[in-house]
Amino acid sequence: MAETWDEQRLIADGFERVYVELEWYDGPRVGLADIAGEPHYFDGYGQYVGDEADEYRVWPASSAVVELEREQWAIYVSWNECHEAGKVGLESHPGHGGIDARYDELDALLAPHRQVPDDARRLVGEMRFDAGGRYRVEGMDYWFRWGVRADEAAVDH
Repeated sequence: MAETWDEQRLIADGFERVYVELEWYDGPRVGLADIAGEPHYFDGYGQYVGDEADEYRVWPASSAVVELEREQWAIYVSWNECHEAGKVGLESHPGHGGIDARYDELDALLAPHRQVPDDARRLVGEMRFDAGGRYRVEGMDYWFRWGVRADEAAVDH
């Protein structure tokens, strides 16, 4: 079990909330999180080809897009609660398509915003966990502290 931290300590240590998880594979890969207090998409590039697992491409998300992402996330969280309670099976996952019309509509609306732009920044995300449940409407149980890669920091000086 990973060490957990209380929210006040996470904030004091410079960690920021992750609101939406779009992909997890041996760790967070794609999602929506605050970076310097503003919502951004993050996309863990290269993990599948052996690059550092904590490096991400990041780009800003507008408040309107964040609202849509959080609406879709709430649909997923509701489904997950039912799934964990044994009320529904994996076949009812809204991400399969054709299960929840609004989820599908949001997928289509959000698809262009989820594409990594050419001018995305590269940051390193250090992760810590809080003591809350894994999937919550307000966000994930993990937080990120963002910084530049060591080799890029050296170039900036």
